[in-house]
Amino acid sequence: MLVIGVDVHKSTHFLAAVDAVSGELRSSEQIAATAAGHRGGLAWAERLCGERVWAIEDCRHVSGSLERQLVQAGEQVVRITPRRTARVRSRTDRGKSDLIDALAVARAALQDGISNLPKATVDKQAEEIKLLLDHREDLVAQRTDDERRLRWHLHRMSPELEAQIPPRGLSRGKWQRHVARRLGRLGDPVRARICRHLLTTIKRNTLLADQLEQELAVLVAAKAPQLTAQVGCGALTAARIIAEVGDPSRFKTDAQLARLAGVAPIPASSGRTDRWRLDRRGNRRLNCALHRWAIVRGRLDPQTRDYLERKRAEGKSRREALRCLKRYLARRVWHLLNQPTPTATPLDSALALT
Repeated sequence: MLVIGVDVHKSTHFLAAVDAVSGELRSSEQIAATAAGHRGGLAWAERLCGERVWAIEDCRHVSGSLERQLVQAGEQVVRITPRRTARVRSRTDRGKSDLIDALAVARAALQDGISNLPKATVDKQAEEIKLLLDHREDLVAQRTDDERRLRWHLHRMSPELEAQIPPRGLSRGKWQRHVARRLGRLGDPVRARICRHLLTTIKRNTLLADQLEQELAVLVAAKAPQLTAQVGCGALTAARIIAEVGDPSRFKTDAQLARLAGVAPIPASSGRTDRWRLDRRGNRRLNCALHRWAIVRGRLDPQTRDYLERKRAEGKSRREALRCLKRYLARRVWHLLNQPTPTATPLDSALALT
């Protein structure tokens, strides 16, 4: 079997075919990062003959098009994190080049085991949800920045007026109208004109963000209504989970999904010391979604609240108790997405997250 490591760039991709047994380079090729170039890379791989797996460095803003074309052609594709590739490269080769990087991707896949790596799949519904959700988050970030700038302008003109506005108040119509009425009486026409422009931008972005949230709620209800049926899992949280997980069948166990989310603890034991440490890697957006779900569920669900209190009684901090809960939520997500109507099997004797 061959493992084809792919070092991805915006304009070109470098391919390196490595023997799965010996790890030796069999062939290499550079292709353009276009549809025609991707077809040429697939034709090159087919000429090598034999079973093959594509290992692609996980930079989806530049590798997504290649992944989709390979998956649609029936190829097996797995993803390798750039950090993992860098560690392998530093141990095996001195220097850096596209060939060295592609070899490191392939050898990292062999070291980790092909079956243990997340597979690339095409899920158009999840892709649409991810695109809309990312766009909404960009709008919210832009609105937050505009609110910050507007507050500083108001503070320069009237500190008393700025102090009256509550946190996140500028995204509400009541305070937008109040500020607009006061601007004409503050005696700084140029700064007032800038403030009016910022108010208009804030209103527009708020309206667009609200419209996207409603659209996402409809898409999530069609894609995975079992997620929003869970206590504390709102439409935006469910949308982020769907967007980052993609095709749930690519995870053989809930442990693989938990590792992707960075909620599975890492063993750090030695001798008679038995301990675990926090995993700071993984998909931080998915981790954040599970964290929001854990916090809201702990506030709304009495059973979950009792569970967190028991963990605190065992000597764990609030953060550590939430990490335990996030691991169970990752397991619940795996069950819900792979089996939309699972049997009522509690995930833990102390906390039945069913």
